[in-house]
Amino acid sequence: MMLLVITNMPDVASATVLANAIIEQRAAACVNLLAPCTSVYRWQEKIETATEIPVLIKTTQAAYAQIETLIRASHPYELPEIIAVPVSEVSSEYLSWVIAETQSYKE
Repeated sequence: MMLLVITNMPDVASATVLANAIIEQRAAACVNLLAPCTSVYRWQEKIETATEIPVLIKTTQAAYAQIETLIRASHPYELPEIIAVPVSEVSSEYLSWVIAETQSYKE
């Protein structure tokens, strides 16, 4: 099964480091670093505002644990956002590519 994993990093540099680690380890086929966004959230009873870089990771269920490990290892936040969304519809060619790119990920 294909997953879209979503996280946010605090800046382009840390997002790029994460993306490169994920691709180098073949834990995902593709990582998109999106334009900066403003996040508003409650943390430790205070409303916070931060500029973050959204990161979209195209991977498989089999590689999810490795993705989560890589995010936690490189993320500066105490509680990083890690959301995995199952992809219910995807072209067969793209799915085949994602599977091929992640089949030999390094554990």
